[in-house]
Amino acid sequence: MDYRKIILLVDDDVDLLENTAFMIKGMGHDVFTARDGEDGISKYKDVKPNLTFMDIRMPKMDGYDAFFKIKQIDPAAKVILITAYNQDEKNTSRPRACLCLTLYRSLILLKR
Repeated sequence: MDYRKIILLVDDDVDLLENTAFMIKGMGHDVFTARDGEDGISKYKDVKPNLTFMDIRMPKMDGYDAFFKIKQIDPAAKVILITAYNQDEKNTSRPRACLCLTLYRSLILLKR
């Protein structure tokens, strides 16, 4: 049985995007990347990923807008929204019918 999945990563932080893609590829999955919401929607249509990880605050189109457009294209889409910010005013003002959870990534400091 093939457990290989197609993962889409959408984030404007190029270093984070490349490092995360490297780690997920190392786990044996196919990874595609996009640097903003518009590109994320385009890539979603092209590759039809099993799972999408998407940053919320990005240029051109933010993660919330891209999320809702992807859900219009594919209501069964699995999208995890991620942000480094503790509170986002859009999170409380958006229709939450299909938005289950927003993950808040915390800053990890490594001591040498």
